[in-house]
Formats: sequence, structure tokens, C-alpha cells
Amino acid sequence: MTEHNNVQTLNQFIIERQSDHPGAKGELSRLLHHVGIAAKIVNRAVNKAGLVDILGEHGDQNVQGEDQQKLDVFADTHFIDALKASGECAAVASEENEDIIIFEDEMAKNAKYVFCMDPLDGSSNIDVNVSIGTIFSIFERVTPRGQVATMEDFLQEGTKQVAAGYVIYGSSTMLVYTTGNGVNGFTLDPSIGEFCLSHPNIKTPKSGTIYSINEGNYINFPQGVKKYIKYCQEKDARSKRPFTSRYIGSLVADFHRNLLKGGIFIYPQTNKNPDGKLRLTYECNPVAFIAEQAGGMATNGDIRILEIKPDSIHQRVPFYTGSTNMVKKTEEFLHFFNNI
Repeated sequence: MTEHNNVQTLNQFIIERQSDHPGAKGELSRLLHHVGIAAKIVNRAVNKAGLVDILGEHGDQNVQGEDQQKLDVFADTHFIDALKASGECAAVASEENEDIIIFEDEMAKNAKYVFCMDPLDGSSNIDVNVSIGTIFSIFERVTPRGQVATMEDFLQEGTKQVAAGYVIYGSSTMLVYTTGNGVNGFTLDPSIGEFCLSHPNIKTPKSGTIYSINEGNYINFPQGVKKYIKYCQEKDARSKRPFTSRYIGSLVADFHRNLLKGGIFIYPQTNKNPDGKLRLTYECNPVAFIAEQAGGMATNGDIRILEIKPDSIHQRVPFYTGSTNMVKKTEEFLHFFNNI
């Protein structure tokens, strides 16, 4: 029998933390509540994926030219529906859609926030039962309330995020988020159908022993990244090297492990992708916000991720994030070899 005494649910936590934001009227709390609902719907689908016709390719490609998986489309649809139902979201930017999705009803026109998301990160891993996730970011709109949102509302620096988080659908389902006052993690308790506080005030170690990068692309990496990988593989007892290489191929899963254990995640620019491959608005910005709030770092190898002003919602950037000392060491290699 599961013990539920003194368990704090996500909704209780959100309401209690509302006082962190002077002038808050509950709009962000309601929006985050609906994010939790959508996460539970997607989690149920992920858990049933092998039993129903939801695995495999949908037959279309998304704006990135990637084959859409059926579960990608399912997650995208249900998050959009939940956000619209909240009445607190004016528009959505999603990896799965080329243009922003604007809600035109009166409640949405008066909504305070816009929402950016990768509805199902790592979806190429769906068919092989590897952890996948949802990444999201929330901004206050800059256009006047009372009219429809525009692209201007989305092209803001990451420093202006009011909340960001991710959901990881794995051996257990976790929702991790920040509103700029630390990072907290909630694990879904299936016996009561609620996300419960399991990882309060997450702090990432200043140094770690894990590096996460797709070494299959080694030949195409900048020289500084190649040298850093070799540094990670050298033997040095003082710095606890050689480090351990761990790469799942799902940003949420790789980042989550490194956040808790200490490590660095690297997706650099390559010969094939000179601007990097991960998207700034709905992948790197939210993860960077969480990393910094947990005491870590996130850069493009030279500039703090949260200070980059996007020029499009699907803009790509190189991404280096994780334990502060490891990110700084990587930047030293990049700057020394003049690859930035």
C-alpha cells in the first residue's frame, strides 16, 4: 500500500509558490496545472504505445524535415488542446509546426502568456522503449493583451522566460520545472494520478564525471570539441578522469541524468550543421534556464544561451550545458583552438 502522508502534489506546490511572483493572479498557476494534465495524457499514451496503433511513422515530416512519429503528433495535439483549454495561453510555438499556433477566442486574446515546446523530444527512441520527454518554455507576451499574439511574442531572449520545464517519460515519469526560484522535480504516482514532489530544490554538482555527446559525429566536430573529448578520456586521478561517456540521444534524458549526477551535454556545430542542430526557442532556452537555476551553465560555446535573441522560432544553436566547471573547461578548449 502506497503511503501518501505529507505528500505535496504539483498543484499544491504551484499554488503555494504563487507568492514568489508579486502581482501574480493565478494565471501562471492555471497554465502550469494544464501542462501537468497534458503530461499525464501523453504519459498514458507512451505507456500504451506498444499495445495500440501509435508507434511508427505518421507519414509526414515536420518543419525540421524529420519524419513525424505518430506519438509526436499525439503529444503535439494534446498539449495544444490543454493549453487552449487553460484560457491562459495566447499562442503556441511547437517543433512540429512551421508557424505559431494562434488562439483567436476572446479568452486567449486576453491571455498573458505564450508557450514554446518540443512536445516529444527524442521521439526516434519511441519504438525501442528508451526514455523520451516534453520540453516547454513560457514567456509573458510583449504585444498588448486584448489582441491576438504575434511572432514578436516568441522572439525574446531566454532571460525573459517566466517558467520552463520538461517531462521525462521513463522508468518513472517526472516533471521538472522552474519559475526562476530554483528547480523542483515531481514524480507521477500512478496510484493517485498525481505528480508528487520528489526532488525539491535540485542542485547540480559543480563538476561531474559524465560527458554526453554523439561521438559517431567525431570527424565533423570542431577541433576544440575533439580535444575536449580526448581530455575526458585521459587518465588523471586528481580530476577523476577518465570520465564516463553516456549518450542516449534524447536531450531530456541525457540532461536529466547529468543534472542529478553531474556532467556535461554537448551538441556542437558540425560540418553538416554549422549552426548546431538543437533549437534555441523550445529546446535550449528552457533547458538552459533549468541548468542555471540548478547552479549549472549553458552556452553556445561562447555566449550564454539565455542572452541570445532568436531571429526565428526554429533557429538552431550549438549547445553546451551541465556542471559549471565542465562547461567552462570545454569553452577553454574551444577558445584555445579558435573554433568559435
